[in-house]
Amino acid sequence: MKHWPIPYRIAIEAAIAASKAIMEIYQQEFSFQDKSDGSPVTKADLASSRIIEQHLSPLGIPITGEETEKHPFDMRQKWATCWCIDPLDGTKEFIKRNDEFAVNIALIENGNPIFGLIASPVEQKIIIGAKAIGVFVFTFDKAHILENWQEIKIPKHINKPMIMACSRSHHSGPVLQFINALKEKGHQIDFIKKGSALKFFDLALGNADIYPRFAPTMEWDIAAGQAILEALGGEVIHAITEQPLYYNKANLLNPYFIARTAAVKNQI
Repeated sequence: MKHWPIPYRIAIEAAIAASKAIMEIYQQEFSFQDKSDGSPVTKADLASSRIIEQHLSPLGIPITGEETEKHPFDMRQKWATCWCIDPLDGTKEFIKRNDEFAVNIALIENGNPIFGLIASPVEQKIIIGAKAIGVFVFTFDKAHILENWQEIKIPKHINKPMIMACSRSHHSGPVLQFINALKEKGHQIDFIKKGSALKFFDLALGNADIYPRFAPTMEWDIAAGQAILEALGGEVIHAITEQPLYYNKANLLNPYFIARTAAVKNQI
């Protein structure tokens, strides 16, 4: 890891440390509370957030995150670079104990995600991506052994049938309309249902081709996944305008979006 930019290296260390804390809590009895927006929070969310901030804060790059104090936009809009973090993406899945939760860390530059990291605490696996460096998958115990990292290549073909990644916790009519539109174009569709940003593991590894999301998400839910997918020639686009999503907006809520691999982007 010595040739990687220092912020990326520290982000990897932060994700591993946070994941270990998350798993310690996951293996115990725990409770949760509802936040003002109705979403749940556990002590694992808060512990992970503290650990990640402790690692990243010395870099002097401001942080926006789910459990982090939100600065007003008149301050944030002056940031050329910032972190966007979700210390425990998939809290509902964590509570259900179905193992489908993640740690998301993205670095945003002028509104664009330039680096993304998604860690699976349960599988002890990390996927990282940046256009300038590439996309790699490795286990926690191999984080400091670059030779054992698996480099992911740009997928050239769409699965047959096409594999669509879907959320376990959110479903809506527009998704069904989107599926029918693909079928009308002659595509057969199969599905992978999975919680949290772990769906981007499937997209990056070629196990899934497309992920439409027509339900509310926040910037920290998707920024890391977009950086990884873009590094593989894919994209995460606004469902209506088809423009790439951008970040550190006045409103941190994402529009509805479609994430798709390079193969889908180039062939559909």
